[in-house]
Amino acid sequence: MIKIYNTLTRKKEVFQPLEQGRVKMYVCGPTVYNYIHVGNGRSVVSFDTIRRYLEYRGYEVDYVMNF
Repeated sequence: MIKIYNTLTRKKEVFQPLEQGRVKMYVCGPTVYNYIHVGNGRSVVSFDTIRRYLEYRGYEVDYVMNF
């Protein structure tokens, strides 16, 4: 069982994917119109870590990042 903090309800809630056994992630990619900075890499590392954990837990993950 995975619990995630819901900022709307301000509570930890059990993670329930919309489709059983499958998770779809769409995340913002790096900002490419200005100088690179640590914040560009932070989101990539954070969401990749979440994706890997979900796969480790047995979910099929569709991971899309825009540029």
